[in-house]
Amino acid sequence: MKMKIKKIQIIITVALIIIAGIFFLPEIFSEKLEETSYKAFYQQVATSFVEKATIKKDCIIYKTQNNQLYKTENPHSPTLEEYLLLNDVEIEKETDGADIFTMLMDSLFYIFFFGMIIFVFRKFISPNTFKVTRKTGVNFKNIVGMDNLKNDMKQVVDIMLHPKAYKAKGIRMPKGIILEGEPGNGKTLFARALAEEAKVNFIAAKATDFESMFMAIGPMKVKLLFRKARKAAPCIVFIDEFDGIGTRRNYTGSAIETENTRIVTALLNELDGFEQNEGILVIAATNSIHALDKALIRPGRFDAHFTIPYPDEESRKQLIDMYSNGKEREPSCSSEKLSSIFKGFSCAKIESVINRAALIAAQNNRTAFNLSDVQAACLEQHD
Repeated sequence: MKMKIKKIQIIITVALIIIAGIFFLPEIFSEKLEETSYKAFYQQVATSFVEKATIKKDCIIYKTQNNQLYKTENPHSPTLEEYLLLNDVEIEKETDGADIFTMLMDSLFYIFFFGMIIFVFRKFISPNTFKVTRKTGVNFKNIVGMDNLKNDMKQVVDIMLHPKAYKAKGIRMPKGIILEGEPGNGKTLFARALAEEAKVNFIAAKATDFESMFMAIGPMKVKLLFRKARKAAPCIVFIDEFDGIGTRRNYTGSAIETENTRIVTALLNELDGFEQNEGILVIAATNSIHALDKALIRPGRFDAHFTIPYPDEESRKQLIDMYSNGKEREPSCSSEKLSSIFKGFSCAKIESVINRAALIAAQNNRTAFNLSDVQAACLEQHD
C-alpha cells in the first residue's frame, strides 16, 4: 500500500514539473531581443523590410531582410494579419503556455466526462445484469402442494421438451404466464422448478432491476434481458414483482410516469417480437393483476393466468414436516395441531414461525419446541 502511494506521489510530482516547464522554460531559454516600437515595426512592414513575423499573445517577434530579430508589442489589432499578408510578410502564430494548459485541461475534462458516462452505463447496463442459470436444482418434487398448477403446466413442459413435434401440429408454446398470489407462497420456486422440469435455461429478474436514477435505462435493460433470452433459448424468463414495472401507463408527464410508460412499451415490443420457434416463455409474478396494464396482459402476450393460493390443510402438514426436519418438537406440536394454527399462513411464514419457535426453545435451554414457543413466534410474525 505504501509503495502504491509513493508511485502516485512520483507521478503527481512529474506532472507538476512538466506543467511548470510549459510556463517557465521558454522564458528561461529565450533569446534577449532588441525591442522596437510598434510604429517602427509598422513602417518597416510598409517598406517590405520585414520578412517574417511571429505573433505571440503579448508581443510580436519579427525578422528583417538583413536576418536581424526584433521584438515589439502586440496591440491585438484585428487588421494586423491582413496588413502583413498584403505586404508579403510570412506569418507564424505561437501558442503560449496558458493556451496549452487550457487545452490540456479541456482534454482532461472531456476524458473524465465521457469516462463517467461509460462507467455509469457499464454499472447500470452491465452484460452480467441478468444471469443465465443452466440448472436450478429444484423440480416439482421439491414443491409442496400446487398439484393443479403442476398438472396444468405438464403440457407446457412437454412443448418445451418437444418443440418440433408441436410446431409440426401448428401448436405454439404460450408466450407468457402470469402467476398471481400473496408473497411467500412459492411463485419464484415454482418458476425455477418449471425450468428444471423442462430442461431449459432460466433467467431471473425483478422489478428493481429495471429501476434507475437515469432516464431510459429501464427500457434498455428490458431489451438487454430479452436479447440475452434469445441467445439462451430455449429458456424461461422469470420477472418477479411484475406490478412494479408493468403498471397501467399514465400520461401525466412526470418523469416517473414517463419512465414507467417507456418500460411497459419496451415490454410490449419484446413480447410482440416473439416468433413461434423462439422457445422463450415469460413467467411474471405479481401480487395484484388488476394493477397491470391491460395491453400487457392480453392473450397473445400472456396467454395464461394462474392464482397461487395459500397452502391448504394437507399442504400445510407437508410443509410443517419438511420445515421441522432436523428440529425437535414436543408431541403437542403435531402436524395436525400446527396445521390448524397455521391456517392462512404463507409457505414462507410457516417456515419462519417454525424456525423462530426452535430458536426460542434453544434460548430457554430446551432441545424441543412446544406450543407456547410456536404461539410466541406467531405473535412476533403477526402482520
